[in-house]
Amino acid sequence: MRVLKWLLWLLLPVALFALYTWASLSWVYSSGDRVGYVQKLSNKGWLCKTWEGELVLVTVPGTQAEKFYFTVRDPAVIPKINALSGERVRLQYAEHKGVPSSCFGETSYYVYNVLKVNDDYN
Repeated sequence: MRVLKWLLWLLLPVALFALYTWASLSWVYSSGDRVGYVQKLSNKGWLCKTWEGELVLVTVPGTQAEKFYFTVRDPAVIPKINALSGERVRLQYAEHKGVPSSCFGETSYYVYNVLKVNDDYN
């Protein structure tokens, strides 16, 4: 009986932490698009390797550029981003608040798709 009680007190926090992690990665706080040029995409981390990137947002030529930092969890999106390197792209993302560890990414913005932006103004 004593061992069962000890196991319960040990497994309960682990189960609650796993449930919280699952909920934070499943529930989307916000979603949207950002348009710009991917400046950097790298596989970072000592123990947990994650894909982290920077998108430079240029609204009007001559103004200060803003950076949008993002994480990519889907390995199928990485080649798409690399193929569009140097092009103006639209990143589609979902924001997940409260993710408990940087093992899932350094940012709360997770990119799930990338599209090339056509600048045809004719």
